[in-house]
Amino acid sequence: MFKLKKIDTYIFKRFFTLFLMTFLICIFILLMQFLWKHVAELVGKGIGLSVLAEFFLYAIASLVPLSLPLAILLASLMTFGNLGENFELTAMKAAGISLFRIIRPLILFISLVSIGAFYFSNYVLPISQTKLWTLIFSLRQKSPEFDIPVGEFYSGISNFNLYVREKEKGLLKNLMIYDYSDGFENASVMVADSGRVQFTADNKYLLLTLYDGESFGNLERKQRIANSTSSIPYRRETFQLKEILIDFDTEFNRYDETLLQDQHVSKNIKQLTQSIDSVSKISDFRSAEQAQDLVKHHFLGRENYVNTQLDTMKNVDEKKFDVDSLFASLTQAEMLRAVDASLEKSRSMKETISYNKMMLNEPVMYVRRHEIEWHRKFTLSIACLIFFFIGAPLGAIIRKGGLGLPVVISVIMFIIYYIIDNTGYKMAREGLWTAVEGMWLSSAILMPIGIFLTYKAVVDASLFNIDQYMKFWNKIKNKFTKLK
Repeated sequence: MFKLKKIDTYIFKRFFTLFLMTFLICIFILLMQFLWKHVAELVGKGIGLSVLAEFFLYAIASLVPLSLPLAILLASLMTFGNLGENFELTAMKAAGISLFRIIRPLILFISLVSIGAFYFSNYVLPISQTKLWTLIFSLRQKSPEFDIPVGEFYSGISNFNLYVREKEKGLLKNLMIYDYSDGFENASVMVADSGRVQFTADNKYLLLTLYDGESFGNLERKQRIANSTSSIPYRRETFQLKEILIDFDTEFNRYDETLLQDQHVSKNIKQLTQSIDSVSKISDFRSAEQAQDLVKHHFLGRENYVNTQLDTMKNVDEKKFDVDSLFASLTQAEMLRAVDASLEKSRSMKETISYNKMMLNEPVMYVRRHEIEWHRKFTLSIACLIFFFIGAPLGAIIRKGGLGLPVVISVIMFIIYYIIDNTGYKMAREGLWTAVEGMWLSSAILMPIGIFLTYKAVVDASLFNIDQYMKFWNKIKNKFTKLK
């Protein structure tokens, strides 16, 4: 029976405080990077605080899989680095307490965190990912907040560019408007002495009222259609009042979350397994069907023969015929026809194979992405354990606390992990590796490093002692000099 002692409480408090701090810092840094990627969907859209709060909440939940392993690595490095730097770890070992006994409460805690990370990935993450991407797609379709600047072109209205020299009590003066509704080459230009802008009652249209102005339109396209011989290059219109109704929906319309219901990011393990099984059967059936069709109808030109002809060919001894001699016996015109027919048949076969490949590509990619997501549910939990068994012994070896060296080592280790994990993911996504090989690549590489560092910390090896490496190098150099 595990009994909690004072040393366990002391170690746990030291670790948990640093873990909570580093986890919040990691979430904040990754959130800033995430916001930088999606700043175009948020800035200038007039989004309410409630929508922004939803965006931040879902984004934070989606960033937990990246933040949690990094926070564990950094917290364990700092905790045991501080203990080693203050000689507390040395005192514990001198009292006969082994390193495994010291980290025993933390192993239990990290194991619980890993289990919680699995349940989070399986139940919370699919919901947050679905809501986050639904919100992002909705924000992308949201029209920008309407605010025409003075002295510069405003392109916030689709297919229009507005230029206003001055504003006075809601009245826009000296306007210039470029209308690209019919394409850039057929743009029309309007200038007006003044104008007003107002929204319709349903906030879906923009009513632009212009006073005392002129409009110029290109008639070249219309003349080409009518085969006109007139040399008039454009149309000019003078008006005292002109009203233009423009599509400009200012309301925030949410997409339906069911649009992402069949995506791999919105499913738990049970749903992923069901999708993989069902679509794999469809893919296998389609592949077998295509293979039978190729063998039955297209292999060796069989589509040219009817069943009766095939029956008569069964009794023919193929060894008596030589393809080269048969081809050489043809006339030149017959040779050309035979070559043309063969090329045409090859092109047709190539197109058939390309079409079959395209038909198989969609279900294969679907299954591949679902298999990757299935394995990702487990890799987060294993990454938490691996990073703890890298950070804790590494901190005990280097014996440096604070935010200096531990942060540098943590960032380097996490970058290595991220590069390896991303490489494996891309290899699995492109089908060069299986999902198992791609998604477990980082764990397979980092786990031996964690075991090696744990062993070195248990035996009190001075892994980063430069003098030892220099002595080892001098021994090797002396052996080589003696051989010479």
